[in-house]
Order: sequence, then structure tokens, then C-alpha cells
Amino acid sequence: MTFKTLDDLTDIAGKRVLVRVDLNVPVKDGKVTDATRIERVVPTIRELSEKGAKVILLAHFGRPKGEPVADMSLSLIAPAVEDILDQRVHFAADSIGEKAAAAIAGMSNGDVLLLENTRFHKGEEKNDAEFTKALAANGDIYVNDAFSAAHRAHSSTEGLARLLPAYAGRTMQAELEALEKGLGNPKRPVVAIVGGAKVSTKIDLLMNLVKKVDALVIGGGMANTFIAARGTNVGKSLCEHDLAETAKQIMIEAATAGCAIVLPVDGVVAREFKAGADNEVVDIEAIPADAMVLDVGPKSIATVNDWVSKAETLVWNGPLGAFEIAPFDKATVAVAKHAAARTKSGALVSVAGGGDTVSAMNHAGVADDLTYVSTAGGAFLEWMEGKPLPGVDILHQQK
Repeated sequence: MTFKTLDDLTDIAGKRVLVRVDLNVPVKDGKVTDATRIERVVPTIRELSEKGAKVILLAHFGRPKGEPVADMSLSLIAPAVEDILDQRVHFAADSIGEKAAAAIAGMSNGDVLLLENTRFHKGEEKNDAEFTKALAANGDIYVNDAFSAAHRAHSSTEGLARLLPAYAGRTMQAELEALEKGLGNPKRPVVAIVGGAKVSTKIDLLMNLVKKVDALVIGGGMANTFIAARGTNVGKSLCEHDLAETAKQIMIEAATAGCAIVLPVDGVVAREFKAGADNEVVDIEAIPADAMVLDVGPKSIATVNDWVSKAETLVWNGPLGAFEIAPFDKATVAVAKHAAARTKSGALVSVAGGGDTVSAMNHAGVADDLTYVSTAGGAFLEWMEGKPLPGVDILHQQK
């Protein structure tokens, strides 16, 4: 392993450990509506607390743009952290300065303290040296357990690792190990499934994947852009016609790299986008002019499942159809269940994440059956695109 983990931390009783976590969770009417990210960081917090460390949590919430904003205070999140951790979580009304220092001075070994939103200070997102020093003054050790924020070179995600001994938390460690299995040093054949609405948001991703995987399955609305680029009429389907040349270039790059591009051969079409809309299955060459493709059809599901059966590694980003609305969730659910069954049998390493993928895997009921499901969103996508992640790179440099 090219980074230090909690296994490398010994004799930490009484030490002040600054732990960067991701508590940027959805909140409605003052209540956290999805606590997945909180649940993911509990093992790190609990392990440090049980070893007698003074656990000081750093996090951001929303986009306050360097100013205190009442409804972006982490005081709103603290009760949810306390409930899930099943341990008292103290709160300090600032992340630096006297309020933070006083709260830390009052900590006993094993205590957990949440500092206020780091983004209430302009220095956080600028990775400002003085702000980073002010944060570092609160700790003896730095642990990054927020892979989902690792694509940002901020004070609390990258700067602190330059000033304090730096370690990966358990969630960060699990994420990096899963990603290494997915694309870093994967077992072959490697199949990638990329879905979602638009090619325009995933050009870098597709260009990187065709050089790294053996087959690239393209689904969702973005498949229509590739189908149209071949000269097929896609009716009223979501399609970025202006990206036809880009789609052609991706197909050329794939052919050069020996990567198979797998596009739908049939589709489920409807005249309106609503739950239970009248629909029919048509060959992809026979999409009615007044209809739109909202899911891939049964022949395409069989083809994708054949590729998943051949694969030893699967990387998945984005649904195959409009999975939020029945019956256009069938393809995503069918392939997800097949991937989960292969994973459970030990035949497949499956890594999924980014955007709607977590929701799609939860909808299919397989999130716990895949090798790893990343909640990281943008960081997961940037990793798939082959871009450097500052918060990860700095950990590698500390080894």
C-alpha cells in the first residue's frame, strides 16, 4: 500500500486527531434524509475514539462561499452523527480560533468533537497557508476519511497533510483499495457500464475508459447520441446531435485500443415520459419518429449480461434507462442483479459509483452485494476520468 492507514497509528491516547469527513448530506425540514455518508465514517471515528484519541471532525456543508450561513451550519448535522455513532458528539461554533481551541481544550480522551463548517472561511477553498496553519494548530495527527472531497485541493483535504502526519481513514482506505481493483490493477476482462443522460458530461470519462477496459457498454440517454452518430433516427429521444463527431471519435479511439463498444440493439419506447406510460419494445433501427427511447430492451439486456458474465471486473457509472420511473427501470435492475449474483459467487469484482448510480443500485436492491459502491460522486468520476485527486496524491507522498 502506498499510503499510511490507521494500522500505522499507535499510541494515540490523548492525541488530538483531526479527521476530515464528508458530512455534506441532504437535509429537509432540519432532518438528514440520507445518512449514508455519515454511516461510512463511523468505523474510523469509533476506532480512534476507542484507542483514546481526541477525535476532532472537520467537514463542509453546502456552498457558503466563505461566510457563515445559518442554514449551512454543521450544528444541524451533529445530532444525526451522534445518533448513528451512538456516542456524544460535542460541537464548536468555529473551525479555528478561540472557540475551536476552547472546545478542544475541554476534551477528554475518547471524546468526539465536530468543528463548524470549514467553508465558513474563505481560506478553506483557497487552500490558504494561514488558514491551514490555524486548522493544524488544533491537532497532532491528520486523518483523511473523505474520498468524496479528495478531488479538491482545499486546506482540510490537502493542505493539512503537508503540516501534520497524514493517514487514510478506513473509508478512504476501502475506497482506494476498491478503485485499485476496478481500474488500477484489475483482473481482466474489464467491462465498464456507463449510462446517464448526456455524453457532454462524460467525454473525458469515455475517452479514458476506452484505453483501459476491454468492453464499454453505453446506455441511458447518452447511447442515443452514439446511435444517431451512426445515422440511425432516434425519434424524440434525448440526444446531443451536436456531439456526433465526438461520439465517432470515441468509437475510433475504442477500435484503436481494442475496446468493444456495446450499444443497445433494441429499446423500450414511449410517447410520454411518465410512470406507467404506454410503451413498446422496438429494434433500435425502427424507433418511431414520435417516440422516445426510455430504456434498453430485452435483447440488449441479454447482450450486456453476456458481457458481465465474461468479465472478471466491472466498473459501473450511470443507469441504463430512466430507472426512476417504472417500467423504465427494468434493464438497470436486471443487469444490476446479474452483476450482484456474479459478485456474490466470487466470480466478479464490481465497483459502482457516481451520480445516480448509488440510487440505481439501491433501487435494484444490490448495493450491499457489489464489491464496492462509492458515494463519492464527483471524486469517483474524476478518478474514472484518470484525473489526479489532490487529497489522495498527498497521502501517497506521505508514505
